[in-house]
Amino acid sequence: MHVRCTPEQPTCSRWPRTGLLLVMRSARGPGSTCSCRTNWTQPLASSTQGTLTRRLILRGRFTIAAKHHITIAEVYESELVDIEKAIAHYEQAADYYKGEESNSSANKCLLKVGHYSAQLEQYPKAIEIYEQVATNTMDNPLLKYNAKEYFFKASLCHFIVDELNAKLAIEKYEEMFPAFADSRECKLLKKLLDAHEEQNCEAFTEAVKEFDSISRLDQWLTTMLLRIKKTIQGDAGDLK
Repeated sequence: MHVRCTPEQPTCSRWPRTGLLLVMRSARGPGSTCSCRTNWTQPLASSTQGTLTRRLILRGRFTIAAKHHITIAEVYESELVDIEKAIAHYEQAADYYKGEESNSSANKCLLKVGHYSAQLEQYPKAIEIYEQVATNTMDNPLLKYNAKEYFFKASLCHFIVDELNAKLAIEKYEEMFPAFADSRECKLLKKLLDAHEEQNCEAFTEAVKEFDSISRLDQWLTTMLLRIKKTIQGDAGDLK
């Protein structure tokens, strides 16, 4: 049940049973209310978090422990902006989900780790995760459509590291998952490889714009593509 915070009710009850006690950003004046965590600044001491998690594990409640770590990760992700700690908690959550064979939930956490690892330029880690999740999903009739996205992201990470790495990775992914070869993502990668080999900024940008006109690029993809484009001599520094 959602209960609004008031001076008489000083703790926000949006997550009444997570075990997270949070400190408010500032003291509330008379009549002020808080109904979400946007005013929360930090979790209680890590020892309290660890104690709660250990208790859950001892009771065999791994799924709840995983959700607890996700809650902490989200606070570090959006409130404290400490991505390294967010990654650590998403990784721990994924491990607990794997232990319960909740592979879909584990993959969601791993994709968060891959996403942020690439942003932090930890490309080998991101590649390993995207390849792992793609392999886990490509044989699932309900999820295999997503595999091409994960192979695409792994390829971009390879591309940032080295052009030859990207070529070899794409060939491997095509063999592993033939549907990837016919995807728009794979065709874009090959156009980008050609443009990069020719050091042709205009061709690179045009290929990206063509793809974006049909499948809108999100911020993560835009960032990765810009990092690749900056390795081309004479790059103007944007995708327009």
